Amino acid sequence: MAAGILLSRTAGLIRVSVFAHYFGQRSDAADAFNAAFRIPNLLQNLFGEGALSASFIPVYAGLLARGEQEEADRVARGVFVLLSLVCATLVLAGVLLAPWLIGVIAPGFTGPKRDLTTTLVRILFPGAGLLVISAWCLGILNSHRKFFISYAAPVIWNAAMIGALLLLGRGRSLESLAVVLAAASVAGSALQFLVQLPAVLGVFTHRPHAGPALALTPGVRSVVTNFGPAFISRGVVQLSAYIDTLLASLLPTGAVTALMNAQVLYTLPVSLFGVSVSAAELPAMAGVSGDEGARAQALRARLGPALQRLAFFVVPSAMAFLAFGDLIAAAIFQHGRFRPEDAVYVWGILAGSSAGLLPSTMGRLYSATFYAMGDTRTPLRFALVRVAIGTVLGYGFAIMAPPRLGLNALWGTAGLTLAGGIAGWCEFALLRHGLQRRIGRTGVGSGRLARLFTAAVVAAALGWSIRRQAFSFHPILRAAIVLGPFGVAYLGLAAALKVPIPGRRR
Repeated sequence: MAAGILLSRTAGLIRVSVFAHYFGQRSDAADAFNAAFRIPNLLQNLFGEGALSASFIPVYAGLLARGEQEEADRVARGVFVLLSLVCATLVLAGVLLAPWLIGVIAPGFTGPKRDLTTTLVRILFPGAGLLVISAWCLGILNSHRKFFISYAAPVIWNAAMIGALLLLGRGRSLESLAVVLAAASVAGSALQFLVQLPAVLGVFTHRPHAGPALALTPGVRSVVTNFGPAFISRGVVQLSAYIDTLLASLLPTGAVTALMNAQVLYTLPVSLFGVSVSAAELPAMAGVSGDEGARAQALRARLGPALQRLAFFVVPSAMAFLAFGDLIAAAIFQHGRFRPEDAVYVWGILAGSSAGLLPSTMGRLYSATFYAMGDTRTPLRFALVRVAIGTVLGYGFAIMAPPRLGLNALWGTAGLTLAGGIAGWCEFALLRHGLQRRIGRTGVGSGRLARLFTAAVVAAALGWSIRRQAFSFHPILRAAIVLGPFGVAYLGLAAALKVPIPGRRR
């Protein structure tokens, strides 16, 4: 799974890098596209990594674990039909309501910028529906422990957009190129679904068209029952991202695009470590059987090592964003219309994001444990708390604080991510406390965390001493010269402090 995510995220970084080359970071067309692009990202996150996984995988994987393959096939068919109906409804509503949606997504956009965003939203919605169907493929394949294809499939989606930019990017206005790129996104969404379909059909033991297309079996009803709270819970999390975009749209031109650029970098470790570990553990935890005590012991046995793996890799990732965010942004984005000062701006946003990186990734695993236990409501309550805290702090840090501190209004975007990090720690604390009341004490351990942070800080200090000697180098070479020794030093210091590199569970 991590390999598939790494490929897809690398393709995503290339796509955003090529986008920055043609659009820069401070253009109306870039802001319009990135605001409109929230639509497919929202639905993919809701269904692919959230509600569908939380409601469908525990039921489907449980049937497979009990050897009820035929019933599992019926549940899969029923969920597919329901998802198809949801997709059709969402696409139609999105196309018709696009002008009103812009008022929610980006109320600060006016005139031609608002009109372009509306057009892009209408183009992107059919692709969003296809991404929802792709989430069904992901759920099926994950339950059968076939992780690579579903997580590597977005490579082809990114490739379609990269190809459109490279082939059609020259000689066009930025507004026209944004429309071409939106159409390429829809084509890539279709390819992402089709590339997974043969593998999905191969896991069925009975013909997928055999029996009623939509049989409301107990399994399907269980999925539907669990879907509501899980959907709202993931929706609340996505609402937080939308609030960030809304507030960023009230800031000067470039804020929305810079926020998206930073989030592409920030979500790399979240996806590579948080999503991969959580999604891999969910089917296994859902298949745990026995009485309450035996299940609690089995869940603790899986959760502890998984949290340790997450912390080992996420702690240095957060430190790298905090200490070397400008080097990372420059290495990936700084060419074409993207300028050195734009990299520094992205660094400020990444530094704010680094505060919440560890709780965000570990919180995903805690939520997955609740989902495996059939509880989709508890994570919802805690997610509501996170959004409330993040919204209040985000408005204060992004809109009110910069003028009072004498800062350029653009730096309010960094305040948004810092507010999100604080809110993430609050949600994590609630999730951990709630889960420990159910299954007993679990976690990484304060001693282990202290050693990991010590290793990361000392390694960052070494990196800083090196970067001063490589100031005049090309951004890519400078990043390699600094980040390479930083990573090696972290691994060596962690080993010296007796924190082993986490391996696969035997």
